[in-house]
Amino acid sequence: MSKENQKPTHRDVVPSVLNFLSDEMFDGDYKEQPMYLQEIFELLMHTEFGDDQYLRQKMLSCLRTSRNLAETLAPFSDKQIHKACASLKINQ
Repeated sequence: MSKENQKPTHRDVVPSVLNFLSDEMFDGDYKEQPMYLQEIFELLMHTEFGDDQYLRQKMLSCLRTSRNLAETLAPFSDKQIHKACASLKINQ
């Protein structure tokens, strides 16, 4: 969280994104996340809770973001991504 009245810079954002990606490498196969989310959302839509337009919009947005991340990183091997994150990772 940023402090009030302070604007984050790319120097603040980029290390956080790199840390996130690096952490994701150790927490399962991120490339499969869109399929996992889709399966979960499809099951949820058959429940009373899934019959909510606002929730469906949020689920689709989440799925789109996950797919975009997977597509963006698809050309690279897990080893390449990990190496890139490790070489640029800044300890916070």
